[in-house]
Amino acid sequence: MSVVRGPVLLSYVAFVLVGVSAGVAGVLLPTQIADYGVDMATIGITFFTFSAGYLLAGSTSGALVQRYGTRLALLAGAGSFVLSALVLGVRPSFLVFVAVQVVAGYGTGLLEAVLNAYLAGLPSATTLLNRLHAFFGVGALVGPLLATWMLTFAPWNAVWLVLAALFAPLMVAFGLTYPKEAAARASQGEGARSGLLGTALRSPAVVLACAFLAVYVGLETAVGNWGFTFLVDEHAQAAEVAGPMVSGYWLGLTAGRFLISPVAARLGWTTAAMAYACLAGIAASVALIWAAPAGLVAGAGLALLGFFLGPVFPTAMAVVPNLTEARLVPTAIGVMNGVSVVGGAVFPWLAGAVAEGVGVWTLMPFSLTLALAQLSIWRLLMARTR
Repeated sequence: MSVVRGPVLLSYVAFVLVGVSAGVAGVLLPTQIADYGVDMATIGITFFTFSAGYLLAGSTSGALVQRYGTRLALLAGAGSFVLSALVLGVRPSFLVFVAVQVVAGYGTGLLEAVLNAYLAGLPSATTLLNRLHAFFGVGALVGPLLATWMLTFAPWNAVWLVLAALFAPLMVAFGLTYPKEAAARASQGEGARSGLLGTALRSPAVVLACAFLAVYVGLETAVGNWGFTFLVDEHAQAAEVAGPMVSGYWLGLTAGRFLISPVAARLGWTTAAMAYACLAGIAASVALIWAAPAGLVAGAGLALLGFFLGPVFPTAMAVVPNLTEARLVPTAIGVMNGVSVVGGAVFPWLAGAVAEGVGVWTLMPFSLTLALAQLSIWRLLMARTR
């Protein structure tokens, strides 16, 4: 393990920075809307262009690692993100602003895919991957604080220049630290299994799992992107207060990933029972935020919502071996990841479009609908477990 300690630690740093970039997005949205003179539905187009780049990264990452190795694939991902951040940093025209999200999504998606593949090939992969995604939550906690602070003295595009400056040394570290070959063997195996895609897609259990994660990521992202606007417009919270409240949401997400699973194990709960508890907690938290008489209560509800949301994604991945035959598990997980990104684009865009037409108060009933849909799909999914 000592041989790969440097790459593992660097992967954690990378996911912190990826989390920061995700966390700043929601705080910057209102300023970007005002700057470009567009509405919520129009700015929501960026959710789709970012996701298009992310999907492209997922479909090409295996080939890149196989042909060029882990190191160059990571350099390509970090380089793409730095390029997009520099373009956003000069405050481009709105059309360029929308288009460059493809490059940002590609860079982010490539970094995530390659780092996941690399850690999956190491001893204690499950522990390493859980920590990896927890560090994303750490970054997503810091992101809103950084953006809120910078907006007090600088324009929104300056935040992207800071992100470019943070990712640039990461590129250098990748070049000095990561091997070229370590993950290539894993990606070759992945390529050999790619013919199983059609079989996985014909599995009703896999389709249900995909739908479940699409709704989950849609809910998580919709609240993360529009929660700041909800607190400011619906509860009249100052931006300096709303930003930390949104950070509380991401803090809850991170804490949930660290704490809920060990507690459930001590109580003797099954994975399915733990998931039911989390899904019920999600619905209750959304209802609390919706009914909150004051902004501080809504902020506390956001933290609670994040706490219960945290374990849902890895728990869904953990039950895949019980949903389909062993040879389809890697393919099924890949499909679920890809579809989840689509949900992360469609549902936040829809939430913004509804908020634009009716009012931002609709974010909570919209989120409650998704929470109840999650619970229903999970019940159908558990009925198909082996």
